[in-house]
Amino acid sequence: MQNCAISNRENSGVADVDIGGRLRSLRLAHKLSQRQLARRAGVTNSTISLIESNGTNPSVGALKRILDGIPIGLAEFFAIEPQGKRQAFYSAEELVEIGKGGISYRQVGGDLFGRSLQILSERYEPGADTGTVPLVHDGEEGGIILSGRLEVSVDGERRILGPGDAYYFESKRPHRFRCVGPNPCELISACTPPTF
Repeated sequence: MQNCAISNRENSGVADVDIGGRLRSLRLAHKLSQRQLARRAGVTNSTISLIESNGTNPSVGALKRILDGIPIGLAEFFAIEPQGKRQAFYSAEELVEIGKGGISYRQVGGDLFGRSLQILSERYEPGADTGTVPLVHDGEEGGIILSGRLEVSVDGERRILGPGDAYYFESKRPHRFRCVGPNPCELISACTPPTF
């Protein structure tokens, strides 16, 4: 994949708006992972993560290339308005599934535009894992195991966590999750900013 031309926040990129929140909201509305959007746009996964966490401002050309991967035009992208009063309570049926395969990620709130926290109800089937390439993104994340056993690897350190055990770390540290044992693993997790 080729790298996307991006600039630091101090440099002049596109308008001074919450580009990251808009992009994340749009990506989730189209049921795309950061990796899928990066592949479509021909950029790295870390580029999408940096933009969504507002760690960098993309140039207009770079943003257009990313939006072409959705697809949506620049004018429509900047016309997106955040919702008015936000929903405060969610029934189990209203959680939005953003996982796939042997891993279920049910997100509280479908649109995280302008939000600074992502909360997930996660379920890993036996043997399911997040992949051999460790995850790395901006922010912090934590979770509490409800049932089953989950192997959590952070920066080369590995632990098997069971019910009541928890994790909390900076997401820039390479990390991986894997369900171990014969039973599914269920947990509640949170990530800030919402970069998943």
